Amino acid sequence: MKRFKWVEARAASVKDDILSGFTVAIALVPEAVAFAFIAGVSPIVGLYGAFMMGIVTSVIGGRPGMISGATGATAIVMVSLVKIGTDMGGEGAGLQYLFATLLLAGLLQIMAGAFRFGKFVRLIPHPVMMGFVNGLAIVIFTAQLNMFKINDAWMQGRQLYTMVGLVTLTMFILYTFPRITKKVPAALVAIVSVALLVNWTGIETETVLSFIQAKGGTGIKAGLPVFNVPMIPFNLETLYFIAPYAIIIAAIGLIESLMTLNLIDELTNTHGNANKESIAQGTANIINGFMGGMGGCAMIGQSIINIKSGGRGRLSGIVAALSLLIFILFASSYIEMIPVAALVGLMFMVVVGTFAWSTFSVMDKIPMADAIVILLVTITTVMYDLAVAVIAGVIVSALVFAWENALRIRARQYIDKDGVKYYEIFGPLFFGSVQLFNSKFNIENDPQEIVVDFGESRVADHSGIEAINNLAKKYKQAGKKFRLTHLSPDCRKLIDRADKLVRVDILEDPEYTVVVEGFEDYSVET
Repeated sequence: MKRFKWVEARAASVKDDILSGFTVAIALVPEAVAFAFIAGVSPIVGLYGAFMMGIVTSVIGGRPGMISGATGATAIVMVSLVKIGTDMGGEGAGLQYLFATLLLAGLLQIMAGAFRFGKFVRLIPHPVMMGFVNGLAIVIFTAQLNMFKINDAWMQGRQLYTMVGLVTLTMFILYTFPRITKKVPAALVAIVSVALLVNWTGIETETVLSFIQAKGGTGIKAGLPVFNVPMIPFNLETLYFIAPYAIIIAAIGLIESLMTLNLIDELTNTHGNANKESIAQGTANIINGFMGGMGGCAMIGQSIINIKSGGRGRLSGIVAALSLLIFILFASSYIEMIPVAALVGLMFMVVVGTFAWSTFSVMDKIPMADAIVILLVTITTVMYDLAVAVIAGVIVSALVFAWENALRIRARQYIDKDGVKYYEIFGPLFFGSVQLFNSKFNIENDPQEIVVDFGESRVADHSGIEAINNLAKKYKQAGKKFRLTHLSPDCRKLIDRADKLVRVDILEDPEYTVVVEGFEDYSVET
């Protein structure tokens, strides 16, 4: 997949991690605020969530360089949770139910990591990954278009031209500055340069502060988060209410985090620990539940900014989280002056780097099924959400794989000098190939002794065992002898475990295994 040519493979350095982390913190502010508004909670809850997700996952997570915070994927799930919770318990109750839900979601994520479910991310096919990055790039792009609106109306005239001009200037700096020097992150230079230009010249344009005020907030200044146990009734009724939301938040958070982890692995030519990251994500969400944050998961946009700016180690994520906290406590007025256009331009460059442009050149060179999966995952990510898209893509890929392998089973037949008929099976015997497997045998016209050779095949599941058992019964009813040979050790073990479903007699014999009187159905040759 040809993308991210602008991302260099480099070793971690303290200077790069510090500068990159500071840059990421600036970009985190409007994102966290926007997602807080989506979820229906205060902006400071979103900022607290970004801080706590970032600091915990950076310290104990399984993917150095990856940035976590409040995300849109989880915020969308929180909307109805907060609303219904408020209706149930009055003003402020929705937020308390959200905190309780984060506790349960975090516990589920920790369990997923403890039971090593993170390894299943390896089952995600490459077309799903390509569709994932394409869909996410489109989502990031469309999200930035909302910044060109004021009170839900598109900017016009001079206001629009100013916004477009500043966005273009930011992108130009991001593109050209690395050609001059790579000692300072281009993203940081672009944000600071555009901010200074706007404030020194008095250009009227949307800033972080005006953006927050337009959404109903007052600013980002606040104190330290405080420990509190969610103030809700801890009973079965509450559990029934929050459990579905907790499961969805945990699943979406893990899927997005582990997909982002895979992407960062590819970009940096390193290997993260999916199970460790799952535990870290869960721990961070639990801390959010007790400390008043909205939780979240990995953020692909900010992670790409970090990697692009040179952040490779844990220090980059730690600096990003601590810088965000400093902004909240002491430097809110400076961050609130940053033009939204500078952050939009930065995210547009993230879109350019994230989208797999090679998609257009490979679509006519890959199997039709893979092309369909890429389009399916891309469209579903844009129209619904990442979790649904990835699950749908994996299911379709699995069905295609099963169908193709179901058609690969075949049998070569011959009769030896003793009149024994051999069926040499090729291809896997599993639920998808059972019907074709059964069609290979001619029970009525076969001789009295049949040997089925699995030297080039394997029994993969219960359906395969049952197919062999049913075939043996039919040959027995026809008064004919039925045997198996050359079963691989794992296939023999599978059949041995199913001895209550199929009757197998295995006798060690240098030539073949014979049926012992009293045992039914068939024997297995060694």
